Amino acid sequence: MIKIAILIREETSHKCTGKGCLKSFNQRSESFARYKDIDIELTGFFHSGGDLDYKVQKMKESGVDIIHVSTCMRAKYEGYAELVETLGKDFDVIGYTHGSAEGKTRATVSVTGKVAV
Repeated sequence: MIKIAILIREETSHKCTGKGCLKSFNQRSESFARYKDIDIELTGFFHSGGDLDYKVQKMKESGVDIIHVSTCMRAKYEGYAELVETLGKDFDVIGYTHGSAEGKTRATVSVTGKVAV
């Protein structure tokens, strides 16, 4: 089983229900289509605010294999690319959750290769 976490943008979490991310996860569509025939578990759903290093450590302790950085992070988080690269030291990282893989305003950044999918 592959353990997955979704990282969302703190400011977006103030008004977002997570519907888009969770819908694509549950339907195995968009960025989650790669798991169509793979047993996965959503282990974490967390935002970028507060002590992000602590949260990332908790994801490591929980055995998370892959972090999907939400589409709102790709669109609006200033340090998006650097964050993906940093997370990529410990996890496979997919740089979006739903919508276009290319992104409207910024290219998707992903770091993969640790987990066979």
